[in-house]
Amino acid sequence: MEVVMRRLGSLLYLVEPNATTFQYPDQVPDYVNEAIPFFVITTTLEFAVRWWQGRPERVNDAFSNIGIGIVHEATRLKVLKAPRLEARHLESRNPFSVLEGVTEEEVDVAGGDKEKEGADAVNLPQELNILWAVHQVHHSSENYNLTTGFRLSALQKLAHFGFYQPLALLGIPLPAVLVHTGLNYLFQFWIHNTFVGRLGPLEYVIATPSFHRVHHGANKWCLDKNYASVLVLWDILFGTYQPEKEDSEIVYGLTHQPQSFNAIWHQYFYFVEVFRKARSMTTWGDSLKAIFYGPGWSPGTPRLGNPDLFPDVVAPRQKYDPQLPSWKLLYIGSHLAVAIFMQQLLVTRILAVPWMTIITFLAFIFASVGVVTAMLDGWRWTGLAEAVRCIAYVLNARSSLATHSPSLDIALEFFFIMCAVFWTCHSLAPNIANIMKKKFL
Repeated sequence: MEVVMRRLGSLLYLVEPNATTFQYPDQVPDYVNEAIPFFVITTTLEFAVRWWQGRPERVNDAFSNIGIGIVHEATRLKVLKAPRLEARHLESRNPFSVLEGVTEEEVDVAGGDKEKEGADAVNLPQELNILWAVHQVHHSSENYNLTTGFRLSALQKLAHFGFYQPLALLGIPLPAVLVHTGLNYLFQFWIHNTFVGRLGPLEYVIATPSFHRVHHGANKWCLDKNYASVLVLWDILFGTYQPEKEDSEIVYGLTHQPQSFNAIWHQYFYFVEVFRKARSMTTWGDSLKAIFYGPGWSPGTPRLGNPDLFPDVVAPRQKYDPQLPSWKLLYIGSHLAVAIFMQQLLVTRILAVPWMTIITFLAFIFASVGVVTAMLDGWRWTGLAEAVRCIAYVLNARSSLATHSPSLDIALEFFFIMCAVFWTCHSLAPNIANIMKKKFL
Protein backbone atom coordinates (compact mmCIF):
# COMPACT_ATOMS: atom_id res chain seq x y z
CA MET A 1 0.00 0.00 0.00
CA GLU A 2 2.89 2.35 0.77
CA VAL A 3 4.26 1.88 -2.74
CA VAL A 4 0.83 2.54 -4.26
CA MET A 5 0.37 5.75 -2.28
CA ARG A 6 3.87 6.92 -3.17
CA ARG A 7 3.26 6.39 -6.86
CA LEU A 8 -0.16 8.00 -6.64
CA GLY A 9 1.39 11.00 -4.90
CA SER A 10 3.94 11.38 -7.68
CA LEU A 11 1.07 12.06 -10.10
CA LEU A 12 0.23 15.18 -8.08
CA TYR A 13 3.81 16.22 -7.29
CA LEU A 14 3.12 15.22 -3.66
CA VAL A 15 6.44 13.62 -2.76
CA GLU A 16 8.81 13.68 0.18
CA PRO A 17 12.21 15.26 -0.54
CA ASN A 18 13.98 12.36 1.18
CA ALA A 19 12.24 9.88 -1.11
CA THR A 20 13.21 11.78 -4.26
CA THR A 21 16.82 12.64 -3.42
CA PHE A 22 19.48 10.56 -5.16
CA GLN A 23 23.23 10.72 -5.47
CA TYR A 24 23.56 9.10 -8.89
CA PRO A 25 21.41 9.37 -12.05
CA ASP A 26 21.02 5.60 -12.36
CA GLN A 27 19.27 5.56 -8.98
CA VAL A 28 16.41 7.77 -10.21
CA PRO A 29 13.27 5.69 -10.87
CA ASP A 30 11.44 5.88 -14.17
CA TYR A 31 8.45 7.66 -12.67
CA VAL A 32 6.52 7.70 -15.93
CA ASN A 33 6.87 3.98 -16.49
CA GLU A 34 5.88 3.26 -12.88
CA ALA A 35 2.69 5.29 -13.38
CA ILE A 36 1.43 3.35 -16.41
CA PRO A 37 -0.94 1.15 -14.32
CA PHE A 38 -2.50 4.34 -12.90
CA PHE A 39 -2.83 5.74 -16.42
CA VAL A 40 -4.75 2.63 -17.47
CA ILE A 41 -7.01 2.61 -14.41
CA THR A 42 -7.86 6.33 -14.43
CA THR A 43 -8.49 6.59 -18.17
CA THR A 44 -10.70 3.49 -18.06
CA LEU A 45 -12.61 4.97 -15.13
CA GLU A 46 -12.99 8.29 -16.95
CA PHE A 47 -14.45 6.58 -20.03
CA ALA A 48 -16.79 4.49 -17.87
CA VAL A 49 -18.12 7.55 -16.04
CA ARG A 50 -18.66 9.44 -19.30
CA TRP A 51 -20.52 6.46 -20.74
CA TRP A 52 -22.67 6.24 -17.59
CA GLN A 53 -23.42 9.96 -17.88
CA GLY A 54 -24.59 9.46 -21.46
CA ARG A 55 -21.68 11.49 -22.88
CA PRO A 56 -19.29 8.79 -24.09
CA GLU A 57 -15.80 9.80 -25.14
CA ARG A 58 -14.77 9.13 -28.73
CA VAL A 59 -12.86 5.86 -28.92
CA ASN A 60 -11.16 6.76 -32.21
CA ASP A 61 -9.70 9.95 -30.76
CA ALA A 62 -8.55 8.10 -27.63
CA PHE A 63 -6.85 5.38 -29.69
CA SER A 64 -5.02 8.05 -31.67
CA ASN A 65 -3.89 9.67 -28.40
CA ILE A 66 -2.70 6.34 -27.04
CA GLY A 67 -0.86 5.56 -30.27
CA ILE A 68 0.96 8.90 -30.12
CA GLY A 69 1.81 8.21 -26.48
CA ILE A 70 3.27 4.80 -27.34
CA VAL A 71 5.50 6.35 -30.00
CA HIS A 72 6.68 9.03 -27.58
CA GLU A 73 7.43 6.53 -24.84
CA ALA A 74 9.34 4.31 -27.28
CA THR A 75 11.56 7.23 -28.29
CA ARG A 76 11.88 8.39 -24.67
CA LEU A 77 13.68 5.18 -23.71
CA LYS A 78 17.25 5.53 -22.56
CA VAL A 79 18.51 4.17 -25.86
CA LEU A 80 21.04 7.00 -26.13
CA LYS A 81 22.97 8.14 -23.07
CA ALA A 82 24.03 11.37 -24.78
CA PRO A 83 21.82 13.75 -22.73
CA ARG A 84 23.13 12.35 -19.43
CA LEU A 85 26.72 12.26 -20.60
CA GLU A 86 26.38 15.84 -21.83
CA ALA A 87 24.93 16.97 -18.49
CA ARG A 88 27.74 15.23 -16.61
CA HIS A 89 30.27 16.97 -18.84
CA LEU A 90 28.67 20.36 -18.17
CA GLU A 91 28.60 19.67 -14.43
CA SER A 92 32.29 18.80 -14.51
CA ARG A 93 33.04 22.13 -16.20
CA ASN A 94 31.20 24.08 -13.51
CA PRO A 95 33.38 25.03 -10.52
CA PHE A 96 30.31 25.40 -8.30
CA SER A 97 28.89 21.98 -9.14
CA VAL A 98 28.24 19.60 -6.26
CA LEU A 99 28.38 16.08 -7.63
CA GLU A 100 28.49 14.33 -4.27
CA GLY A 101 25.92 14.37 -1.49
CA VAL A 102 22.85 15.80 -3.18
CA THR A 103 20.77 17.66 -0.61
CA GLU A 104 17.04 18.20 -0.22
CA GLU A 105 17.54 21.93 -0.73
CA GLU A 106 19.24 21.31 -4.07
CA VAL A 107 16.34 19.16 -5.17
CA ASP A 108 13.86 21.89 -4.26
CA VAL A 109 15.88 24.51 -6.16
CA ALA A 110 16.05 22.18 -9.14
CA GLY A 111 12.28 21.87 -9.12
CA GLY A 112 11.79 25.64 -9.19
CA ASP A 113 14.44 26.25 -11.83
CA LYS A 114 13.22 23.38 -13.94
CA GLU A 115 9.67 24.72 -13.86
CA LYS A 116 10.94 28.03 -15.25
CA GLU A 117 12.97 26.20 -17.90
CA GLY A 118 9.89 24.07 -18.60
CA ALA A 119 7.72 27.14 -19.07
CA ASP A 120 10.24 28.47 -21.59
CA ALA A 121 10.38 25.08 -23.29
CA VAL A 122 6.60 25.20 -23.78
CA ASN A 123 6.47 28.90 -24.64
CA LEU A 124 9.08 28.96 -27.38
CA PRO A 125 7.76 25.92 -29.31
CA GLN A 126 4.50 27.84 -29.68
CA GLU A 127 6.25 30.98 -30.90
CA LEU A 128 8.61 29.41 -33.47
CA ASN A 129 6.83 27.75 -36.36
CA ILE A 130 9.45 25.03 -36.79
CA LEU A 131 9.16 24.08 -33.11
CA TRP A 132 5.38 24.36 -33.21
CA ALA A 133 5.60 21.57 -35.81
CA VAL A 134 6.74 19.42 -32.88
CA HIS A 135 4.45 20.72 -30.14
CA GLN A 136 1.27 20.80 -32.25
CA VAL A 137 1.08 17.02 -31.78
CA HIS A 138 -0.02 17.67 -28.20
CA HIS A 139 -2.70 20.17 -29.22
CA SER A 140 -4.32 18.46 -32.20
CA SER A 141 -6.88 16.36 -30.33
CA GLU A 142 -10.43 17.70 -30.62
CA ASN A 143 -11.33 16.12 -27.29
CA TYR A 144 -9.93 16.98 -23.88
CA ASN A 145 -9.55 14.04 -21.54
CA LEU A 146 -6.85 12.11 -19.71
CA THR A 147 -5.68 10.40 -22.91
CA THR A 148 -4.90 13.86 -24.33
CA GLY A 149 -2.00 13.95 -21.88
CA PHE A 150 -0.39 11.08 -23.80
CA ARG A 151 -0.05 13.19 -26.95
CA LEU A 152 3.63 14.08 -26.99
CA SER A 153 5.80 14.22 -30.08
CA ALA A 154 8.53 11.70 -30.75
CA LEU A 155 10.76 14.76 -31.26
CA GLN A 156 9.86 16.31 -27.90
CA LYS A 157 13.34 15.99 -26.42
CA LEU A 158 14.88 17.48 -29.55
CA ALA A 159 12.57 20.50 -29.32
CA HIS A 160 13.53 21.01 -25.67
CA PHE A 161 17.26 20.80 -26.33
CA GLY A 162 19.11 23.76 -24.83
CA PHE A 163 16.52 24.64 -22.18
CA TYR A 164 17.60 22.27 -19.42
CA GLN A 165 21.35 22.05 -20.10
CA PRO A 166 22.04 25.39 -18.32
CA LEU A 167 20.82 23.80 -15.08
CA ALA A 168 23.97 21.66 -15.09
CA LEU A 169 26.13 24.77 -15.46
CA LEU A 170 24.32 26.29 -12.49
CA GLY A 171 25.36 23.33 -10.39
CA ILE A 172 21.97 21.62 -10.21
CA PRO A 173 22.78 17.91 -9.84
CA LEU A 174 21.68 15.69 -12.71
CA PRO A 175 19.65 13.33 -10.45
CA ALA A 176 17.57 16.30 -9.25
CA VAL A 177 16.88 17.36 -12.84
CA LEU A 178 15.83 13.82 -13.78
CA VAL A 179 13.52 13.57 -10.77
CA HIS A 180 11.70 16.79 -11.58
CA THR A 181 11.55 15.96 -15.28
CA GLY A 182 9.56 12.85 -14.42
CA LEU A 183 7.37 14.49 -11.78
CA ASN A 184 6.67 17.48 -14.04
CA TYR A 185 5.51 15.13 -16.78
CA LEU A 186 3.25 13.18 -14.42
CA PHE A 187 1.67 16.31 -12.95
CA GLN A 188 0.49 17.33 -16.40
CA PHE A 189 -1.40 14.06 -16.87
CA TRP A 190 -4.25 14.68 -14.43
CA ILE A 191 -4.93 18.27 -15.53
CA HIS A 192 -6.22 16.98 -18.88
CA ASN A 193 -9.83 16.49 -17.85
CA THR A 194 -13.17 18.30 -17.92
CA PHE A 195 -14.50 16.87 -14.65
CA VAL A 196 -12.72 19.30 -12.34
CA GLY A 197 -13.96 22.89 -12.41
CA ARG A 198 -12.22 26.01 -11.14
CA LEU A 199 -10.34 25.52 -7.86
CA GLY A 200 -10.60 28.98 -6.33
CA PRO A 201 -7.36 30.67 -5.21
CA LEU A 202 -5.40 27.60 -6.32
CA GLU A 203 -5.96 28.78 -9.91
CA TYR A 204 -3.36 31.50 -9.27
CA VAL A 205 -0.77 29.13 -7.81
CA ILE A 206 -0.52 25.93 -9.83
CA ALA A 207 -1.72 24.66 -13.17
CA THR A 208 -5.20 23.19 -12.82
CA PRO A 209 -7.56 21.46 -15.28
CA SER A 210 -9.40 24.77 -15.80
CA PHE A 211 -6.14 26.64 -16.37
CA HIS A 212 -4.86 24.06 -18.86
CA ARG A 213 -8.16 23.76 -20.74
CA VAL A 214 -7.64 27.34 -21.90
CA HIS A 215 -4.16 26.43 -23.14
CA HIS A 216 -5.67 23.74 -25.38
CA GLY A 217 -8.36 25.98 -26.84
CA ALA A 218 -8.46 27.04 -30.50
CA ASN A 219 -10.66 30.05 -29.67
CA LYS A 220 -9.01 33.44 -30.23
CA TRP A 221 -9.06 34.26 -26.53
CA CYS A 222 -7.23 31.00 -25.75
CA LEU A 223 -4.32 31.37 -28.17
CA ASP A 224 -0.85 31.83 -26.66
CA LYS A 225 -2.17 31.67 -23.08
CA ASN A 226 -1.42 29.66 -19.93
CA TYR A 227 1.94 28.15 -20.83
CA ALA A 228 2.90 26.97 -17.32
CA SER A 229 3.10 23.27 -16.64
CA VAL A 230 3.09 23.52 -12.83
CA LEU A 231 3.58 27.06 -11.44
CA VAL A 232 1.18 29.73 -12.75
CA LEU A 233 3.56 32.44 -11.51
CA TRP A 234 5.33 32.63 -14.87
CA ASP A 235 2.13 33.35 -16.82
CA ILE A 236 1.11 36.02 -14.33
CA LEU A 237 4.53 37.69 -14.58
CA PHE A 238 4.65 37.66 -18.38
CA GLY A 239 1.01 38.59 -19.01
CA THR A 240 -0.11 35.31 -20.56
CA TYR A 241 -2.48 34.25 -17.78
CA GLN A 242 -6.09 33.74 -18.94
CA PRO A 243 -8.87 32.38 -16.68
CA GLU A 244 -11.44 30.07 -18.21
CA LYS A 245 -14.59 31.87 -19.34
CA GLU A 246 -17.97 30.56 -18.26
CA ASP A 247 -19.79 32.23 -21.17
CA SER A 248 -17.54 30.88 -23.94
CA GLU A 249 -17.27 27.18 -24.74
CA ILE A 250 -13.73 26.09 -25.51
CA VAL A 251 -13.12 24.43 -28.88
CA TYR A 252 -10.23 22.01 -28.54
CA GLY A 253 -7.68 21.32 -31.26
CA LEU A 254 -5.86 23.52 -33.76
CA THR A 255 -7.22 26.56 -35.56
CA HIS A 256 -6.78 24.59 -38.80
CA GLN A 257 -7.65 21.11 -37.58
CA PRO A 258 -5.90 18.18 -39.32
CA GLN A 259 -8.32 15.55 -40.53
CA SER A 260 -6.58 12.37 -39.43
CA PHE A 261 -6.12 10.01 -36.49
CA ASN A 262 -2.88 8.52 -37.85
CA ALA A 263 -0.38 8.75 -34.98
CA ILE A 264 2.66 8.67 -37.28
CA TRP A 265 1.24 11.21 -39.74
CA HIS A 266 0.69 13.65 -36.88
CA GLN A 267 4.42 13.52 -36.13
CA TYR A 268 5.49 15.03 -39.45
CA PHE A 269 2.59 16.59 -41.35
CA TYR A 270 3.10 20.10 -39.95
CA PHE A 271 6.77 20.12 -41.00
CA VAL A 272 5.48 19.79 -44.56
CA GLU A 273 3.17 22.75 -43.95
CA VAL A 274 6.04 24.84 -42.55
CA PHE A 275 8.29 24.30 -45.56
CA ARG A 276 5.38 24.70 -47.96
CA LYS A 277 4.72 28.10 -46.39
CA ALA A 278 8.43 28.98 -46.61
CA ARG A 279 8.54 28.08 -50.31
CA SER A 280 5.51 30.25 -51.02
CA MET A 281 7.35 33.41 -49.88
CA THR A 282 8.82 35.81 -52.43
CA THR A 283 12.03 36.67 -50.52
CA TRP A 284 14.63 34.68 -48.59
CA GLY A 285 13.96 36.83 -45.55
CA ASP A 286 10.27 36.00 -45.53
CA SER A 287 11.04 32.32 -46.11
CA LEU A 288 13.19 32.29 -42.98
CA LYS A 289 10.50 34.16 -41.06
CA ALA A 290 7.97 31.53 -42.14
CA ILE A 291 10.16 28.97 -40.39
CA PHE A 292 11.42 30.86 -37.33
CA TYR A 293 8.58 33.32 -36.61
CA GLY A 294 5.27 32.38 -35.04
CA PRO A 295 2.76 29.98 -36.62
CA GLY A 296 0.37 32.89 -37.22
CA TRP A 297 2.93 35.13 -38.91
CA SER A 298 2.36 36.42 -42.44
CA PRO A 299 4.26 39.09 -44.43
CA GLY A 300 3.69 42.56 -43.02
CA THR A 301 2.63 41.40 -39.55
CA PRO A 302 4.51 41.25 -36.20
CA ARG A 303 6.65 38.24 -35.27
CA LEU A 304 3.72 36.33 -33.76
CA GLY A 305 1.24 37.51 -36.38
CA ASN A 306 -1.75 39.82 -36.22
CA PRO A 307 -4.40 38.37 -33.85
CA ASP A 308 -7.12 40.13 -35.85
CA LEU A 309 -6.24 37.89 -38.80
CA PHE A 310 -6.36 34.63 -36.84
CA PRO A 311 -9.32 32.30 -37.55
CA ASP A 312 -12.28 33.03 -35.30
CA VAL A 313 -12.98 29.53 -34.03
CA VAL A 314 -16.22 29.25 -32.06
CA ALA A 315 -18.34 26.39 -30.77
CA PRO A 316 -19.80 24.24 -32.06
CA ARG A 317 -17.21 23.06 -34.59
CA GLN A 318 -17.81 19.79 -36.40
CA LYS A 319 -15.29 17.17 -35.36
CA TYR A 320 -13.45 14.75 -37.59
CA ASP A 321 -15.21 11.52 -36.70
CA PRO A 322 -15.17 8.67 -39.28
CA GLN A 323 -17.21 5.74 -38.01
CA LEU A 324 -15.84 2.21 -37.80
CA PRO A 325 -17.54 -1.09 -36.92
CA SER A 326 -17.07 -2.30 -33.36
CA TRP A 327 -15.00 -5.31 -34.42
CA LYS A 328 -12.42 -3.07 -36.08
CA LEU A 329 -12.18 -0.81 -33.02
CA LEU A 330 -11.68 -3.93 -30.88
CA TYR A 331 -8.95 -5.09 -33.27
CA ILE A 332 -7.19 -1.71 -33.14
CA GLY A 333 -7.37 -1.67 -29.35
CA SER A 334 -5.92 -5.17 -29.06
CA HIS A 335 -2.92 -4.33 -31.25
CA LEU A 336 -2.27 -1.08 -29.39
CA ALA A 337 -2.21 -3.21 -26.23
CA VAL A 338 0.35 -5.52 -27.85
CA ALA A 339 2.43 -2.46 -28.82
CA ILE A 340 2.36 -1.25 -25.20
CA PHE A 341 3.39 -4.73 -24.06
CA MET A 342 6.33 -4.73 -26.49
CA GLN A 343 7.34 -1.26 -25.33
CA GLN A 344 7.36 -2.49 -21.73
CA LEU A 345 9.48 -5.48 -22.73
CA LEU A 346 11.95 -3.10 -24.30
CA VAL A 347 12.08 -1.02 -21.11
CA THR A 348 13.10 -4.07 -19.08
CA ARG A 349 15.78 -5.15 -21.57
CA ILE A 350 17.13 -1.87 -22.89
CA LEU A 351 20.51 -2.25 -21.20
CA ALA A 352 20.95 -5.96 -21.91
CA VAL A 353 20.08 -6.41 -25.59
CA PRO A 354 22.04 -5.58 -28.76
CA TRP A 355 21.24 -2.56 -30.91
CA MET A 356 19.66 -4.68 -33.63
CA THR A 357 17.11 -6.04 -31.17
CA ILE A 358 16.29 -2.51 -30.01
CA ILE A 359 15.83 -1.36 -33.61
CA THR A 360 13.61 -4.38 -34.34
CA PHE A 361 11.39 -3.64 -31.34
CA LEU A 362 11.13 0.05 -32.25
CA ALA A 363 10.34 -0.76 -35.89
CA PHE A 364 7.58 -3.11 -34.78
CA ILE A 365 6.12 -0.55 -32.36
CA PHE A 366 6.18 2.24 -34.96
CA ALA A 367 4.69 0.02 -37.67
CA SER A 368 1.98 -1.24 -35.32
CA VAL A 369 0.91 2.23 -34.24
CA GLY A 370 1.13 3.64 -37.76
CA VAL A 371 -0.95 0.95 -39.44
CA VAL A 372 -3.68 0.46 -36.83
CA THR A 373 -4.25 4.19 -36.32
CA ALA A 374 -4.40 4.58 -40.10
CA MET A 375 -7.35 2.18 -39.91
CA LEU A 376 -9.17 4.85 -37.91
CA ASP A 377 -9.03 7.05 -41.03
CA GLY A 378 -10.24 4.26 -43.32
CA TRP A 379 -7.00 4.36 -45.33
CA ARG A 380 -7.54 2.06 -48.33
CA TRP A 381 -4.18 0.27 -48.03
CA THR A 382 -4.39 -0.59 -44.33
CA GLY A 383 -5.56 -4.15 -44.95
CA LEU A 384 -2.56 -4.98 -47.12
CA ALA A 385 -0.17 -3.08 -44.84
CA GLU A 386 -1.52 -4.92 -41.79
CA ALA A 387 -1.13 -8.29 -43.51
CA VAL A 388 2.51 -7.45 -44.30
CA ARG A 389 3.13 -6.27 -40.72
CA CYS A 390 1.68 -9.44 -39.20
CA ILE A 391 3.63 -11.68 -41.60
CA ALA A 392 6.82 -9.79 -40.75
CA TYR A 393 6.21 -10.42 -37.05
CA VAL A 394 5.70 -14.15 -37.65
CA LEU A 395 8.86 -14.44 -39.77
CA ASN A 396 10.91 -12.60 -37.15
CA ALA A 397 9.40 -14.67 -34.33
CA ARG A 398 10.68 -17.85 -35.99
CA SER A 399 14.26 -16.75 -35.34
CA SER A 400 13.96 -14.37 -32.39
CA LEU A 401 11.65 -14.92 -29.44
CA ALA A 402 9.93 -11.75 -28.26
CA THR A 403 9.11 -12.55 -24.64
CA HIS A 404 11.36 -15.52 -23.77
CA SER A 405 8.23 -17.20 -22.43
CA PRO A 406 7.59 -20.17 -24.78
CA SER A 407 3.83 -20.34 -24.17
CA LEU A 408 3.36 -16.59 -24.59
CA ASP A 409 5.53 -16.49 -27.70
CA ILE A 410 3.51 -19.31 -29.25
CA ALA A 411 0.25 -17.53 -28.40
CA LEU A 412 1.49 -14.27 -29.96
CA GLU A 413 2.73 -16.07 -33.06
CA PHE A 414 -0.63 -17.82 -33.51
CA PHE A 415 -2.44 -14.51 -32.98
CA PHE A 416 -0.40 -12.79 -35.69
CA ILE A 417 -0.78 -15.73 -38.08
CA MET A 418 -4.56 -15.49 -37.75
CA CYS A 419 -4.43 -11.72 -38.26
CA ALA A 420 -2.21 -12.12 -41.33
CA VAL A 421 -4.58 -14.67 -42.86
CA PHE A 422 -7.61 -12.50 -42.14
CA TRP A 423 -6.16 -9.31 -43.64
CA THR A 424 -4.74 -11.14 -46.65
CA CYS A 425 -8.17 -12.55 -47.42
CA HIS A 426 -9.84 -9.25 -46.58
CA SER A 427 -7.54 -7.36 -48.96
CA LEU A 428 -7.78 -9.84 -51.82
CA ALA A 429 -11.51 -10.57 -51.54
CA PRO A 430 -12.69 -7.50 -53.54
CA ASN A 431 -10.24 -8.26 -56.37
CA ILE A 432 -11.25 -11.92 -56.47
CA ALA A 433 -14.91 -10.92 -56.50
CA ASN A 434 -14.33 -8.56 -59.44
CA ILE A 435 -12.45 -11.26 -61.38
CA MET A 436 -15.19 -13.81 -60.77
CA LYS A 437 -17.83 -11.28 -61.72
CA LYS A 438 -16.14 -10.51 -65.04
CA LYS A 439 -15.58 -14.20 -65.75
CA PHE A 440 -19.22 -15.16 -65.42
CA LEU A 441 -20.74 -12.12 -67.10
